[in-house]
Amino acid sequence: MSEPAARDRNLSLELVRVTEAAALAAAAHMGSGDHKTADEAAISAAHTLLHSLAIRGTVCVGEGNKSEAAHLYIGEEVGTGHGPEVDVAIVALEGSSIVARGGPNAISTVAMAEGGSFLRVPSIYMNIIAVGPGVPKGTVDLDKTAAENLSALADAKDVPVSDLVVCMLDRPRHKALLDEVRAAGAKVRLILGGDVSGVIATALPESGVDMYMGIGAAPQGVIAAAGLRGFGGQMQGRLYARQESDRQEASDLGVKDFDQIFDETEMAAGNVTFAATGVTYGTLLQGIRRQKGTASSHSLVVRSLTGTHRYIEAHHDFTRRAPIS
Repeated sequence: MSEPAARDRNLSLELVRVTEAAALAAAAHMGSGDHKTADEAAISAAHTLLHSLAIRGTVCVGEGNKSEAAHLYIGEEVGTGHGPEVDVAIVALEGSSIVARGGPNAISTVAMAEGGSFLRVPSIYMNIIAVGPGVPKGTVDLDKTAAENLSALADAKDVPVSDLVVCMLDRPRHKALLDEVRAAGAKVRLILGGDVSGVIATALPESGVDMYMGIGAAPQGVIAAAGLRGFGGQMQGRLYARQESDRQEASDLGVKDFDQIFDETEMAAGNVTFAATGVTYGTLLQGIRRQKGTASSHSLVVRSLTGTHRYIEAHHDFTRRAPIS
């Protein structure tokens, strides 16, 4: 095995340590009703672990601009300063409000690739569509209607549209889209939150999800593209402006055409490693389970270089070290 390949494989496990730490920290606040504290705990834990990695990392998708976030802001340098130069895309806690009310599908997630690999986006919205592997390239397209995309996917899978399940966020902004999907005859799975887990679900047959559609957070869109690349799935994203300042923020980060459609390779290029750990119970990952002095975590790590994905169950003994909180 070449030295670069060995180094990459080791880093994939190191990334899981980052998401585990963030998930453990966030889970301590499950059901508390305090989403801000859960979010801050996850960010702090992920930040600490990232700085222990032997990388020269730059956060390119994170918690916002430096003026908006104390840690994991866009442009922050992370790692020990020794090792490969990499870009980091991270959402320490996807679903802080979910954790606060004890709901499903909250995760911690991070992706890493060589410098210049990730599309830099501000904390605005993105309209996305995603499907899993095994269908021809170009089967779905953001410029097509929901009915057209469902028909094309049904043809590619050789099933009726009525067999397809579409996942989307349960938001008022999706009323027209939801009506169109139902009118086309597809089944719908509405989720409270979790763009990343919803997109990745399309790549896992056991999830029962065939397509993900709708408007969510742009940073999560980029990280979802990073994870889906490892499975060979397809995704398109186009930034969505709620106000004129959104266009300016994107321009400041180097986006030349705000209305451009980006595919998964344009949002997450290069040799990407993606990791996620469940915070609360969900379709994609089990949540943190605590017992006296211990906890168990369930994580997923995916590498685009090989297409390998692994589930990792870890058991954490807090009697041998200070617990993360």
